[in-house]
Amino acid sequence: MIYWTTALALVVYFILWFTISKIKGKYSLVDIAWGLGFVVVAWTGFLFSGQLYFQTGLILLLVTMWGLRLFIHLARRNWNSPEDYRYVTMRKRWGTRFVNIKAFLNVFFLQGVLLFVIALPIITSFADPKKAISWWQIIGLLIWIIGFFFEVVGDRQLEQFKKEQSNKGKLLTSGLWALTRHPNYFGEATCWWGIFLIAFTGIDHLWLILSPVLITLLLLFVSGVPLLEKKYKDRPDFQEYAAKTAKFFPIIGKKGL
Repeated sequence: MIYWTTALALVVYFILWFTISKIKGKYSLVDIAWGLGFVVVAWTGFLFSGQLYFQTGLILLLVTMWGLRLFIHLARRNWNSPEDYRYVTMRKRWGTRFVNIKAFLNVFFLQGVLLFVIALPIITSFADPKKAISWWQIIGLLIWIIGFFFEVVGDRQLEQFKKEQSNKGKLLTSGLWALTRHPNYFGEATCWWGIFLIAFTGIDHLWLILSPVLITLLLLFVSGVPLLEKKYKDRPDFQEYAAKTAKFFPIIGKKGL
C-alpha cells in the first residue's frame, strides 16, 4: 500500500513542479525538485505507516536533512538563473510538436521514476519496519555522515570560491576539491550507501542495493561527473588538476575513479 501511495504522491509532486516550470518558463527547475522529492517520500511513508522505530526515525531524520539542504542550495542558485544549457538543448531537439508532453515525460516523469527507485530503501523501511538495531545500521549512519560532510562542505567551498572576483575563470583545487574532483557528487552517492545499510535488515532486503548502485552510476557515468568533465577537458589547468586528483573516489585512482 505504501509503495502505491508514495508513487501517487510523486506523480502529484512532479505535476506541481511541471506547472511551476511552465509558469517560470524553464524546465531546469526540476533539479530543485530532486532533493525535496525524497523528503516527500520519507514523510509519506511515515504518515501512512504510523510507526517510528530507530530505523525509520533515523531514515526520516537523515533524508529530511539531506533533502531540505539540497533543495535550499539549488533553489538559491537556480531559481532566478537562466535555463540550464542541458534543457535548452532538449527544447531544440524536441521541436514544437507535443512539446509539453515530451517535456513532462522526458524530464519530470523520468526524474520521478528514478527518484522512486533510488528511494526504495526509504519506502521499504516504512512498509516493513524493524525494531531491532544491527551493527551495520550504525556503520550506515557513519557512512551517511561522511557523505553529508563531503556534499555540504564541497558545495560550500565552491560557493565561497566563486564569490571571490579574483577566482573568476579559475578552478577550485583546494580543500575537499584536492581529494576528489567532485566531492559533492561523491558525497551524494555515499549518503545513499549509508541509507541502504540503515534500511537493510536481512538478506531478503539485499535487492535494495539497487538504490545506491543506481545513484552512483548516474552521478559517475550519466548526469553528474561526465557533464563537468566534458566541459573542462580541453583546459590545460583542468588537465593538470585531473592528472593528480581522483575523479570521484577520494585519493583512489588518480585518473580513473
